[in-house]
Amino acid sequence: MLGHLTRRPRQRGLSLVELMVGLALGLFIAGIATTLLLGRLREQRALLVEIRLMQDLRTSADIVARDLRRAGFWADASAAVWQPSTALAANPYTALTPDTGTADSVSFRFSRDEVENNMVDNDEQFGFRVRNGVLQMLIGAGGWQALTDDTTMVVTAFRVTPEVQDIALDALCEQPCPLSAPACGPHQFVRRLTVSITGHASTDVSVVRSTRSTVRLRNDAVIGRCPV
Repeated sequence: MLGHLTRRPRQRGLSLVELMVGLALGLFIAGIATTLLLGRLREQRALLVEIRLMQDLRTSADIVARDLRRAGFWADASAAVWQPSTALAANPYTALTPDTGTADSVSFRFSRDEVENNMVDNDEQFGFRVRNGVLQMLIGAGGWQALTDDTTMVVTAFRVTPEVQDIALDALCEQPCPLSAPACGPHQFVRRLTVSITGHASTDVSVVRSTRSTVRLRNDAVIGRCPV
């Protein structure tokens, strides 16, 4: 009766070859997953570096534009308005000098007096420049101070290009200019500045970005007078 019993098949484990093949496949899949993960991490890091670089550039450009718009402000501007009985006064804060030699700096002035003294004081002189990859700002008597951090961004170029538009105002005068002096009369000078900043990330010199903006100076210069 025992001879008629069905024998159960023996249970077999993995052979050495099957184990090696499975281990190789597992390592291959893990390697692919690791490569994809490292690639995503590198892309994310590069994206963060680019975002940080553009944020620093835009912040710096906004500060430069904000201060340049104030160039030439004069609390006694009404003294430059022509009147028949009074002489014209000159605005002492009109000087604005981009450094045309190296083109990496600009200096300007504006009044900070509570009571205007019609003089350019030490704390009324301002400017921007690049030194050793750092954009610096001149804050009056406080001297030059760093505006950017060279541990995150290295500034490679800083350009300020002026543009002046001359608008003749002689048509607004009651008396026309005589034929002997057709160019007489007041003129309004509208000034614009094109500011461009270029820099690269401190941790990756291949990440280079630039920003460019146009600044319209609020304080126009008016020169000349109507004929009498």
